[in-house]
Amino acid sequence: QLQLVESGGGLVQPGGSLRLSCAASGFLLDYGVGWFRQAPGKEREGVACISSSGGSTNYADSVKGRFTISRDNAKNTVQLQMNHLLPEDTAVYYCAAEYLGGCPRRIAMQHFDSWGQGTQVTVSS
Repeated sequence: QLQLVESGGGLVQPGGSLRLSCAASGFLLDYGVGWFRQAPGKEREGVACISSSGGSTNYADSVKGRFTISRDNAKNTVQLQMNHLLPEDTAVYYCAAEYLGGCPRRIAMQHFDSWGQGTQVTVSS
């Protein structure tokens, strides 16, 4: 199973930006990748995904226009650029992957079988 490691989390003020990175033990270009988040007391929700071909991306309505998912093939990583952060974006963020996976409109956990340990993002003044 693919090993995934997230990085880039931290504390940021409302309106600020963070870039999360997901690194993998295998060739990440072969995998569809999703970013999820889980706030205390809430279910894990899909935030963004990118297909294995890189030709398809989707976003949760709550982050559209603020978050961007992309690949850095040279570094074998998938990034989540988060701009205009809000306090409600506070959560543990996880990346997930599925071999030759797509990017479903509804970004659900069932579409991914490899998961990282998560990185904390806190948006607070």
